[in-house]
Amino acid sequence: MKKLILLSFVLLTVFSCGDEVQFNSPAFQGDLEQQIWRANGFSASIDANGFLTITGTRNGETINLKVPSVVERTFTVGDVNTTEAQYDNGFGAFYSTNNNPEPNPDPANPVNPEYGQIIIDEIDIVSGTLTGTFSFGAFDASGLNSIAVTRGVFYRVPILTGTIPADPITCEDKEMETTIAATSYSVASQPEANGFINSDAFEAACNAYIAALNEQRSYCGDVDRAIQDQIDLLGTCTFPCFFANANSNVAQTEFANATLGTYIQLCAQYQFYLQEQIEYCGDEDGSIQTVIDGLNCSDTDGDGVPDVFEDFNGDGDLDNDDTDGDGTPNYQDNDDDGDGVPTVDEIQVDMDGNPADTDSDGDADYLDNDDDNDGLFTVFETGDTDSDGTLDYLDNDDDDDGILTIDENADPNADGDPADALDSDMDGVPDYLQA
Repeated sequence: MKKLILLSFVLLTVFSCGDEVQFNSPAFQGDLEQQIWRANGFSASIDANGFLTITGTRNGETINLKVPSVVERTFTVGDVNTTEAQYDNGFGAFYSTNNNPEPNPDPANPVNPEYGQIIIDEIDIVSGTLTGTFSFGAFDASGLNSIAVTRGVFYRVPILTGTIPADPITCEDKEMETTIAATSYSVASQPEANGFINSDAFEAACNAYIAALNEQRSYCGDVDRAIQDQIDLLGTCTFPCFFANANSNVAQTEFANATLGTYIQLCAQYQFYLQEQIEYCGDEDGSIQTVIDGLNCSDTDGDGVPDVFEDFNGDGDLDNDDTDGDGTPNYQDNDDDGDGVPTVDEIQVDMDGNPADTDSDGDADYLDNDDDNDGLFTVFETGDTDSDGTLDYLDNDDDDDGILTIDENADPNADGDPADALDSDMDGVPDYLQA
C-alpha cells in the first residue's frame, strides 16, 4: 500500500496539471516526444527463462519493456541486450535502446547510448499484476533517428502469459556465480600439485569465467563497462606464453634429475611441455624443436631400461654395448646379462629409481650373471629350494641350512656351473641344496 501511495505522489509530480492520470484502473502511458501516449491495450508476459516483457499498444503503435528478472528493482536500459525498451510506430519505423546512436560505431570507443530506466515498483502475486515507471531514449537501426519516451507509467498491468517464478534469478545470483567462477579461474592460473599449470583447465576456467561475466551483465547491467572491461581483459582465453615457458622450465628441471626408473616418464613429460611451448609461444628460430629432436625417450627392447641408460661406455653409440657378448646390443636385448632372467624381471627399481643389486657388488642384477654372488651363475639357479620365497638365484643360502652356498663347494672348478657340486652323501642331491 505504501508503494502505491508513493507511486501516486510521483505520478502527480511528474505529469503536468493538464495531464489526466487514472489510478482506479490498470494503465500504461508516457510522454512520447512531449506528447502524452496512452495505450489502449497492455499486458505482460514471462518466458520460459523468466524474462519479462511489458507491452502497451495503441492504434498499431507498440512499446515493449524487457527485463531479465521478475523482481522489484531498477533496471538500466541501453547497456545490455537483455534489458531493452522498444518503440514501433506501426508504419515500419522501429526504435530500440539496443541500437547504437551512430551509423558506424567504433568498437574500441563506442558512443554511449541514451540510458533509461525500467523500474518495477510492485509485483502483486495475488492479482498477477505489475506496477512501475519507465523512461528511455531509443534509436533506429541506422543510429540517425531517435525518439524519447519519458515519465512513463505502467499500473497494475496484468501478466497474461507465463507465471511469476517462485525463485526468480536475480542480479545477486549472477554476481555470486561470477565470484565462484573468478575463484576457479584464479586457482587454474596457479601450478597444480605436480608443479604445472594445466592449459586445458586454465582455458576451461577462463571460458567459464567469461560466461559468468556475460550472465552478470545480462542480469545486472554494465553502465560503467567494468564487466565488459574484464571480459575484454580475458580475451580469447588462450593459454599465456609465460605459463607455457614456466611449465617447460619445471619439466626441464625434473628431467635433468631423472633416474633410470623415472627417465622415460620425465622425458615424455619434457617433450609434452616443449610442444606446448611451441604451440603457445612459437619457435621462430627452431631452437625448441631442436631440443625435442635431441631427446631419446625410447626403450627399444621394452626391458624397463631406457636406451640412453644402455650406453655404458658413454660414446653415444648404442650398438657397441653388449654386456653378455651375444651379438645383440643391450638396447635391443631383453636379457642384457644373458643369465636366463629377462632384464625386465631383474630391474626392480627402488623408490630412488636405482636398479636392484642383490649382492651389493656394484653390478645391477640385470647386468650381473651371478646376482646373489654365491659363485653360481644365475642361469643355473632355478626354483626356490628352501621354499623361503626367495628364488635360488637371489638366495645366498639356497637350502637354508645356515651355510652359505658359496661355502658348500657348489662349484669346485669355479666355472659358475654347479654340475660338479659336492655331494657328500652321494644321494644325488648336492650339499648346497640339501639341508
